[in-house]
Amino acid sequence: MLNSNQKNEFDSLLPGQSTENGATRRTALKAALGVGYAATALPIMAQTAIKTPSDGLKAGETTFEVNGFKVPAYYAAPAGKTNLPVILVIQEIFGVHEYIADTARRFARAGYLAIAPELYARQGDPTQYGEMAKLMAEVVSKVPDAQVMADLDGAVKWAGANGGNTAKVGITGFCWGGRITWLYAAHSPNVKAGVAWYGRLVGASTELTPKHPIDIAPILNGPVLGLYGGQDGGIPLDTVDKMKTALAAGSPAAKASQFVVYPDAPHAFHADYRPSFRKEPAEDGWKRALAWFKANGVA
Repeated sequence: MLNSNQKNEFDSLLPGQSTENGATRRTALKAALGVGYAATALPIMAQTAIKTPSDGLKAGETTFEVNGFKVPAYYAAPAGKTNLPVILVIQEIFGVHEYIADTARRFARAGYLAIAPELYARQGDPTQYGEMAKLMAEVVSKVPDAQVMADLDGAVKWAGANGGNTAKVGITGFCWGGRITWLYAAHSPNVKAGVAWYGRLVGASTELTPKHPIDIAPILNGPVLGLYGGQDGGIPLDTVDKMKTALAAGSPAAKASQFVVYPDAPHAFHADYRPSFRKEPAEDGWKRALAWFKANGVA
């Protein structure tokens, strides 16, 4: 059974996003981390999906160890450069597939070392699922926030050993990863700034997800820019207002956090490979994200 937090991700699939076509599903499955699209994210909108080239970049798969487990990750960085600012790119509900890898390459082209760890790796492979409900029940619902925080700490450590400057760390995430962005900005003193794309702000406390962004809002280490859709059926705008109130009573970083709500945008408006994509809000949000990182000392 899906809890309220997971149901939002299920509901964010737009009408017609069926995964029943076996042949299409097989062609969409990833051959490697960051290659191809997750089956549960079908149909793919090829006419809008952005393809960022990797020429001039060093990009591909890597692993780093956390508590004896090798966490797989996709990374991208300008070739031949060191002392690079670091961006953690946090997956949607679908894991690290082509869209997340492409986003990492976009950050690399902007001068960052970007790393996107597969944060479900211990629980299962999201590419093996063609049904959202099963993915939620068998994988996502079993991922503890504490595990995610530790894996992101490991990703920062990896970045520091591979050309990244851990004094300049930013984090951004989408949907499921938007919520994680808020949490990690409170967890890690390394975070100078975050950009959260339509991540849930409130939710029920469980053993694996004891706190939500509204609970940790007052203790942010770095300011977060929240980019949200006014037509997001899973994230009511009154929860944005509640989050603003919580931030206003918090740390200097909390007080410096901001929201931009795009009135006509749905959930997942940045996901260029999905029917939910909205070009103008996505492009505006991307420009704001780069400016936010620069203004807050990440770049």
